[in-house]
Amino acid sequence: VWRARDTRLGREVAVKVLPARWAGERDRLRRFEQEARATAALSHPNILAIHDVGEHEGAPYLVEELLAGEPLLRRIQAGDLTVGRAVSLAVQVARGLAAAHERGIVHRDLKPDNLWVTSDGVVKILDFGLAKLVEAGGLEGATMTEAPTASEAGRVVGTPAYMAPEQARGKAVDHRADRFALGVVLYEMLAG
Repeated sequence: VWRARDTRLGREVAVKVLPARWAGERDRLRRFEQEARATAALSHPNILAIHDVGEHEGAPYLVEELLAGEPLLRRIQAGDLTVGRAVSLAVQVARGLAAAHERGIVHRDLKPDNLWVTSDGVVKILDFGLAKLVEAGGLEGATMTEAPTASEAGRVVGTPAYMAPEQARGKAVDHRADRFALGVVLYEMLAG
């Protein structure tokens, strides 16, 4: 991820690039494209905004809003989250997830590394690379498919410590898997 200047609109942005050496890997490319489609389908203050997508010299890229702040993981590791602050952050994540779930999108990899706390205290959900469309028509006719390795029966995708039991077993998941992961994240915020 690179900091860049959008000269057309006069703003600072983040550019996430899939290195050309990985662009030839079908699974990685599909996950990158899936992240773009899922994120672009969502417009919510607690979800990272995507401005553009493209390719330059064989390297796909996403242009995203530039965030100041730090990953939630750093706040947890610092051990300075009060109960009230932890609950406030969890509520923001829940609102972002609710917006995704209303569109039929399940994140499937919610964890402190994929949650960014901006310098003004707003939580942003990042990295929809493992997202899954679970309801037909959730994107009003748009299609979002999983990478082949992620859709094979019994295949486990995500970060084990944050997986719901059904996800860890390679079974079908829905919005409840994200709620389980949020519960684990909240526990970590409270317990350190």
